[in-house]
Amino acid sequence: MKKEVVILFAEDDPGHALLTRRSLHESGVVNEIIHFHDGEEIETFLQNHNGKVRIGHKSYLVLLDIKMPRRSGIDVLETIKGDKLLKKIPVIMLTTTDDPREINRCHELGCNMYITKPVTYEKFLEVIRKLGLFLQIVEIPKMNDNHGPGRS
Repeated sequence: MKKEVVILFAEDDPGHALLTRRSLHESGVVNEIIHFHDGEEIETFLQNHNGKVRIGHKSYLVLLDIKMPRRSGIDVLETIKGDKLLKKIPVIMLTTTDDPREINRCHELGCNMYITKPVTYEKFLEVIRKLGLFLQIVEIPKMNDNHGPGRS
């Protein structure tokens, strides 16, 4: 994955977060990864207290768990894809939830990919390594410098 793309990773389970980061690194992803413990933290990162985008000219990719405290991954996805400045950011749902209704809802809201975390450790590592290989070839747009209101 291109070095300038920052991965924003929201995951409340410390074990899953550690395994995901380690597996991405082992698969060759050298990008900066910023970990958030819940949906509210990642939304705060993306918007400052005035509701204006703080991201400027960087490229971001978001990895979201669905079930998190304070703001769910679906809430964050809805915020990102409903915002005229943030909606270009690719969002990958990385979650244990395999409910078809949740999967459909995420795609309807605009997620770019939905990955269900396998239950076994070995399969989980395999999925994350494949995600890492995918992340190395995907093209991600840079955000513009328009610092107008974040929400449309």
